[in-house]
Amino acid sequence: MQAFYTYRLCIMEITFNTPALLFPAISLLLLAYTNRYLALANLIRKLHDEYIRGEKNHLLLKQIRILRVRINLVRQMQAMGVFSFLCCVVTMYGVYMQWTVVVKFVFALSLISLLASLIISLIEISQSTKALELEISDMEELEKGNFFTDIFSKDKEDD
Repeated sequence: MQAFYTYRLCIMEITFNTPALLFPAISLLLLAYTNRYLALANLIRKLHDEYIRGEKNHLLLKQIRILRVRINLVRQMQAMGVFSFLCCVVTMYGVYMQWTVVVKFVFALSLISLLASLIISLIEISQSTKALELEISDMEELEKGNFFTDIFSKDKEDD
């Protein structure tokens, strides 16, 4: 009897509601990704104007490199989010057509691509933090300082 219940718990039934639950979440993520893209585009235009005016400082090239990486990451985030959305639509069509095996595979693919999108977003956020640390280091003249080195240097000063 225990084996029957264990087996029964492993079977997942996907209905129209299952992929439909992801629609609002993916839509909001895509909106957030678009906002990040627009913010990056404005920043790139601002830096381009500074470059054209001849206001070149030593951090400009580092910022441009980081912005190039970030814009590519945002593009990958958006692509994975759109792919996840498309997989949800295919899942709903598969439920309608009663393709149970295909539905499970495509829905799993949708979840994996959504997870990949979130992981890429986390990487992009870390790149954004790196760019902000460059700006702060320029103002504070602490090119290699960060949260952890500051903590350890304070501990050594206290000794």
